[in-house]
Amino acid sequence: MRKKDCFYLGKIAKKFSFKGEVLAYLDTDEPELYENLESVLVDFNGQLIPFFIKKASLHKNDFLRIKFEDCNSEEEADRLIGSELYLPLSMLPKLEGNKFYYHEIEGFDVEDPKLGIVGTIKRVNDSNYQPIFEIDHNGTEILVPMIDDFIIEVDRENKTIVLAIPDGLIDLYLNK
Repeated sequence: MRKKDCFYLGKIAKKFSFKGEVLAYLDTDEPELYENLESVLVDFNGQLIPFFIKKASLHKNDFLRIKFEDCNSEEEADRLIGSELYLPLSMLPKLEGNKFYYHEIEGFDVEDPKLGIVGTIKRVNDSNYQPIFEIDHNGTEILVPMIDDFIIEVDRENKTIVLAIPDGLIDLYLNK
């Protein structure tokens, strides 16, 4: 399976016991959704390898305590520390209304009630504190903060997102 067909679930943070158990930090608001997984994909040198789970339980809210099949010692668990965990996109819970996954809106047209079509979402940049819509406007990149109050509507059927973009923001990019 390819990474582009998967979503990032979290990262193996540390060993938990001498029996090969590990603690994985889950990058999700609902860690309980992932407590009964049969397997996960572990990233080893850019390759996603399926690992089967013998048992798992939540640990201190954001962590999942995992016992993988065929991982029975501290040494075997050591090799997993720092590895990223992925699951197929098909396992993401469906979102409705104005909630969306970042990957889901890539390629959506951006429309502003006053300005009309602004461009197309290339991606959501979430590498900083404030996620940002990266919008392509005829070859010019426009950055719009991803703020709930700006999002008017997410139209999945027509692949459009309507944003109330603050007055003058677009002009900063187009009037250079």
